[in-house]
Amino acid sequence: MNITLLKGKLHMARVTQAELWYDGSCAIDENLVKLAGLREFERIDIYNVDNGERFTTYVILAEAGSGTISMNGAAARKVQVGDRVIIAAYADMSEAEADEFKPKLVYLGDDNKVERSANTIAVQRA
Repeated sequence: MNITLLKGKLHMARVTQAELWYDGSCAIDENLVKLAGLREFERIDIYNVDNGERFTTYVILAEAGSGTISMNGAAARKVQVGDRVIIAAYADMSEAEADEFKPKLVYLGDDNKVERSANTIAVQRA
């Protein structure tokens, strides 16, 4: 049996652009794409922390080191520049693969600078 696990995420990325008339997608700083283990044209889910919108699109590359997070096409209607979003990708794998797998979690601060990275999330306490 296969299961789906979180593969990688950019946590609390700040939207820098919203381009309605650009090819639909999400342009992400190429360095951030690599750090989170994502790929160009990979399907991603986006969770807007500021307004609760959740939607699916795909990755296109933005200039490395630019800090760009641009929602394009229809996705531009789901955000405002400055919104905080979580960008997540998932992977299907066998349970044996899942036992060994570690996701790439990238936590961002202001200007989409990396604050830290991890491959686990602490147990949530009551």
